[in-house]
Amino acid sequence: MTSPTDAVRDRVLTLAFDELPAYVYDLMALRAHAAAVRDALPECVELYYAAKANPEPAVLAALGPYVDGYEVASGGELAHVAEAVPGRPLAFGGPGKTPAEIVSALELGVARFHVESEYELHMLAELARQVGPEGGRVAVLPRFNLPVAAGSLAASSLTMGGRPTPFGLDPSQADTVVGLLTDGTYPHLELRGVHAHLASGLRAAEQLAVAESIVGWAVRLAERHGVRLGEVNVGGGMTVDYAAPEERFDWVAYGDGLAQLCALHPDLTLRIEPGRALTAYCGWYAAEVLDVKHSHGEEFAVVRGGTHHLRTPATKGHDQPCALLPVEDWPHPWSRPVARGERVTLTGQLCTPKDVLARHVLAPGLRAGDRVAFALAGAYAWNISHHDFLMHPRPGFHFLDHPDHRDHPKHLDHLDGRVSPAGTAPRAAASAARTGRR
Repeated sequence: MTSPTDAVRDRVLTLAFDELPAYVYDLMALRAHAAAVRDALPECVELYYAAKANPEPAVLAALGPYVDGYEVASGGELAHVAEAVPGRPLAFGGPGKTPAEIVSALELGVARFHVESEYELHMLAELARQVGPEGGRVAVLPRFNLPVAAGSLAASSLTMGGRPTPFGLDPSQADTVVGLLTDGTYPHLELRGVHAHLASGLRAAEQLAVAESIVGWAVRLAERHGVRLGEVNVGGGMTVDYAAPEERFDWVAYGDGLAQLCALHPDLTLRIEPGRALTAYCGWYAAEVLDVKHSHGEEFAVVRGGTHHLRTPATKGHDQPCALLPVEDWPHPWSRPVARGERVTLTGQLCTPKDVLARHVLAPGLRAGDRVAFALAGAYAWNISHHDFLMHPRPGFHFLDHPDHRDHPKHLDHLDGRVSPAGTAPRAAASAARTGRR
C-alpha cells in the first residue's frame, strides 16, 4: 500500500462519481522532490528532465526551477515542450529522426543533438548547413552503445546498451564519427561531448558504476584524438521500485559519487536525464469500485477505469501500489457488494483478462463505492496507455498546487477534459534554485 498525500486524498474523496476515474497530480510534492534531487547534485552536474516520462504542461512547468533543460525524443515532443516551457534549453534525442524534425529543431534553436547513427550525422550536417544558426555551430553529442562489465546491468529493468540494440552508435564507429566532427568535414557541427544511456531501473551504486564506465570511455576517446570534450551525458534510468515504493533512489549517494567523478575530471560537465524517478511519485490514478465478485476461490473488484488509462502494470508486469479509501455513503436502493475475504484482485472494465491493476491486495471489507488511489502514476502512465480501446470515457486531470504558484493562465483541453496551467517559470528561477547546490 502507498498512501496518497493529504491533498490528493481529499480531492479523490470529493470527486463526484461522474468525475472518476481521474489522474490527480500533487505539484507541491513534485516541487519538494525535485528540489531535494537538485540539492543532492553537485554543481558540475546538469539535470535535464526526460519529457517522455510525463509531458503534461503543468508538470513541465513545475519542474522548471529545478532543471537545466528538457530532453525530447520526437518532433511531437519537441513542439509540445517548446510551447509548454518556452525559452528553456532542449536536447533532441531518440532514434529515427526525420529531416523535418531536425529542421524544426534547428529552427527552434535546440541546444544539443544526440546523434544515433552515421546516417543521422550526415543528415544533420547537411540540414545544419542549410538552416543552422548563422555564425554558429550546432552542438552534437554522439550516442554510443558502449560495452559494460559483465553483469553490471543485470539488475536493470530495461536495457538500451551493452548488447545489440537499435540505440546509439556501435563503439567501432567512434573514431570515424569523431574524425568527421573534428577534421573540418562538417564545419557547421561541433563535437560537444558524448552521450550514453545504457539502462533503466538501476540503483545508485549501479548507476555510479555505469557513469564511471561511460566517462572513462569518453575521456580515452578524446585523448586518442587529441580533442577536448566539454560534456558527457550519462543518461537516466534511476530506479523506481513499484514493489517497494517507499525505497526510493538514493540521490544523496549518487550526487556524492558524481562529485567524486567530477573531481577526477574538473573540466568536464556531466549531464543526467531522469524522467520516471522525478515525476512518478507525484501522480495518482483514482478509481471507484463498481463491483466485488467471487470466482473459483478468489475475489475480484472491478473498478471504473483500467489499464487503458494506466498501462504501467500491464507493461511492466507488476502490481500497481495503491491505497483503499472507504466511502460510507451508498446512494443506491440495491444491495452493496462486499469482499468476504482479506485479499482482492483489482481489475478494470476491459473485456480481457489482462486488464489487471493489482493482484491479491489486502482489502478486507472492500465494497462497491469505495475508492482506490493507485500510486506511482506520475510517469509512463496515461501517456503510454491505449486510450481508445473499447471507447470508455477518458479520465479527468487534476493538478493540485499551492496558491502562491497559481500565477499562470489556465487552458482547458476539451478532448481529454484536463485542466492544467500553461506557461513556465522564468528562466531566472532555474539559476536561483541552484544556489543551494553543494
